[in-house]
Amino acid sequence: MSKVLIFGHQNPDTDAIVAAKAFAYYQSKKGLDVEAVALGEPNMETNYVLNHFDEPAPRVIKTAANETDHVMLVDHNEAQQSVPDRDQVTVDAVVDHHKIGNFETAAPLYYRAEPVGCCSTILTEMFNEEKIEIPAKLAGLMLSAIISDTLLLQSPTTTDIDREAVRELAEIADIDVQSYGVEMLKAGTNLSAKSDKELIDGDAKSFDMSGKSVRIGQINTVDLNEVIDRQAGLEKAMQDENAAEGYDLFITLATNVLTSDSELIVAGSNLDVVEKAFNVTLDHNRASLPGVVSRKKQVVPPLTDAFEA
Repeated sequence: MSKVLIFGHQNPDTDAIVAAKAFAYYQSKKGLDVEAVALGEPNMETNYVLNHFDEPAPRVIKTAANETDHVMLVDHNEAQQSVPDRDQVTVDAVVDHHKIGNFETAAPLYYRAEPVGCCSTILTEMFNEEKIEIPAKLAGLMLSAIISDTLLLQSPTTTDIDREAVRELAEIADIDVQSYGVEMLKAGTNLSAKSDKELIDGDAKSFDMSGKSVRIGQINTVDLNEVIDRQAGLEKAMQDENAAEGYDLFITLATNVLTSDSELIVAGSNLDVVEKAFNVTLDHNRASLPGVVSRKKQVVPPLTDAFEA
């Protein structure tokens, strides 16, 4: 059998990159020939993490079927978030912490999904269950992924399982979670270095909601005014992508990682559905969402319900 490729979602965040590396290490310890790859270049935050632990970035692939028959997925399951030729390979395993959408296979597989804040949290459990020791460097990487996904354990997606994983991984890696976590989150918020298109695409995922193609991006910042001041350019970039990719609605969530508040910027149709979902009135295609930080738990579910109503 050819080498099994392991990867996270498109526009990878820290967890998508790290979870692929962690699951590859786990599978290698079980005797499989695997490689962790990525479906895009690491973002600024992830590059900070990789550099901090002197860890190389994974190889980026555009397609999988040209080099393997078998893949494993981490941190996603939906087809539109995965490699474009996923239907041409066999999915052997999935480890994920998101909702399950449009996912089916022709053969049985290992599927592990838990409602926790981070895929690397699940992998920490799996290492413990199999009594596989987590090396210090990998522990630091996995800790970083949980800090990223849970916004330093402040996101409503955070569970006691995540908190215990952070405690365990921090002890292995010998890291002060608070000081390291704040520096790591700040490292991903240098918005001036990015174009409008890079900002809306940097952490964006596509969803099918009652037949509508909805694109939801998230920008982390320590100053929401940095994003608000660029609204006109961001809206233009979102409108251009709607036209080019056929999205019905593009939403960008700008989140202050220090205060856990967000601003919503929208472009496209169905704006009334957005207002209904979040009980807001859009003003110049923008609305404030105090306390909203999680796309997975606080944005996708109410928006899906509003489209289905």
